[in-house]
This record gives sequence, structure tokens and C-alpha cells, in this order.
Amino acid sequence: MPTAFKDYYTTLGVPRTATDKEIRSAFRKLARKHHPDVNQGDGAAEERFKEINEANEVLSDPEKRRKYDELGPRWQEYEAWERAGKPGANPFSGTGPRYEYRTVNPDELEDLFGDSAPFSDFFTEFFGPGTRGFGGSSAFRGRSTRRAPARRGEDIEGETEISLEEAYHGTTRTVELTGPAGTRRVEVRIPAGIRDGARVRAGGQGSSGQGGAAAGDLYVRVKVRHDPAFSRSGDNLHTRVPVPLAIALAGGTVPVPTLRGSTVHLTIPAPTQNGAKLRLRGLGMPHLSGSGAGDLIAEVEVTLPVPVPAELVAWAEAASS
Repeated sequence: MPTAFKDYYTTLGVPRTATDKEIRSAFRKLARKHHPDVNQGDGAAEERFKEINEANEVLSDPEKRRKYDELGPRWQEYEAWERAGKPGANPFSGTGPRYEYRTVNPDELEDLFGDSAPFSDFFTEFFGPGTRGFGGSSAFRGRSTRRAPARRGEDIEGETEISLEEAYHGTTRTVELTGPAGTRRVEVRIPAGIRDGARVRAGGQGSSGQGGAAAGDLYVRVKVRHDPAFSRSGDNLHTRVPVPLAIALAGGTVPVPTLRGSTVHLTIPAPTQNGAKLRLRGLGMPHLSGSGAGDLIAEVEVTLPVPVPAELVAWAEAASS
């Protein structure tokens, strides 16, 4: 199973240097915005509310935040490992029963925890692949110098949010990964035409491999925000275009905005009904598979002059009689 990457600072929209007060303020603001009572029936808002609560639970607790900052997304594994000595107690603290410690070699760790032990990946990441270092000699003294078996690093998964305009042009996001070895930043390229929910892969940017094996990959799931002017269907875009009544009756042209950033002029044939759909070819979303793009579908919204001229009222009455 891939290790879920969750950047709690990004979730709350605060820097890593944020104070407790700034974290509380950001949490309250986001919680009000995404609360299920305010967004009834909105599954995305409910999921976002859960993520906000999870991030606040960690960052508002000084001890949990310290461990998260030091150990990154795997801090909970370390916490579980600490509790392994006695439920509810830290085996390295001065309270509780006393323990005797000695160094063990990889074979003994395997005997204790098994080849697929739940904490084996943590030991590897914390002490290094094959538990080797210090001039190439084994860090453990024991009955064996056998290297740990090669094992590919785990994949890391994360999520980012972009606008529909960014999805049209393509963009990049910088992902910050924090672990025992420190913090590193990975720039992820998001291609033009990306769809909501699609994943982008950064090869070799996941957790380090064991025994000389390759590192895992970083996967970033892309969420595309709702756009007030355009909706998407496949690679086609849809938008509504206001058309004055006179142009709808006699024909003419009207301006239509595009995600390219420019405005095109759409020809309205005479007469055109309210709700008619006109196609602008090649002005939709770029195709991910290669060159070309979908179409922009403009839905006509006939508008009336305000105030309505008396002649127009008389004409409408005569036409309907």
C-alpha cells in the first residue's frame, strides 16, 4: 500500500512557521466555509472538512506538531513504535518500568518482527538502507553481516488543487516532503488538459529504496476547482453567452471569452432562439494524448432591453395574438 502524503500546512493554508494563533485562525475560517451544515449534499466539501479537522488536530497539538515536523508523514508510525514497549507509555522516558537496551543486527530484527514487520520500513528509513554507515561498516555488531534484501521504496501519494485555467494551460506545483533525512522539495509538472481526479507521477521521488533498490514514486492527485464561467464535458467546454434581442432576431456578432485569455466574436444567425447552442471548434480543452483540442459550446441567453420599449411590447402582443 502506498504511504499517504498529507501536507497539513498546505491543507490549512499556513506556512511551516505559523504560530498557534495563526493556525487556530486559519482552521476556524476554513471550518466555517466547508462545514457540512453549510454545504449540505456536497461530498467534496464534507471530505475537505475532514481533512481540515485532521490537519488541525495535529498542528494544534505542540507534541504532535513537533513529531510531524521532525518525521513528516510517517510520524504516526514512530509514535506507535514508541508505545510498543508498554501501551500508553514511552519506553524512552524516565517514567514507567525500566528497560535494558542493546544493539541488535538485522537478522535479530527480522527474528523479532518478521520479514514483513509493520515497523520494518520505518527502521530502514530512520537508520538507513541495510543499516550501514560510518565508513561503510555495519552500524550493528552481531552474529551476521548479511545485507538486508533489496526492496523498492514505497510510493507517496498527495493531492493538489488547481484552477480550470491552469488545467487549460498546464502548470507546476512544488511539493514539500519532510522525513527523517530532512525536507526536500519536488517540482511536479501538471500537463495541459489534465482532468479532475487524474494523477501525475514523479518517478523516483517517493521513499528511498532498501538494499540499493530503486526509490518509489510520488503521485499527486489533481483536483480542478469549479469555474464560474466555464464547465467541462470531456475535452469540450461550455459557457453561456448573453445575446441582445435585436441580434437574436436580426443576426450579428457577440464577444465570447475563452480560457486562452482572448475574446473571439461569435456569429449569431437570424433568427436564433434562446437556449440555442453554437460551436466554436478547437477552443475547448487541449487533448492530453497529443495535438488538438475540444470545442467551446456557447449557449445563447437572449436578453431584453431595460426598460422594454413600448413598440416592442406592442409588437410582442401582436405576434402572440
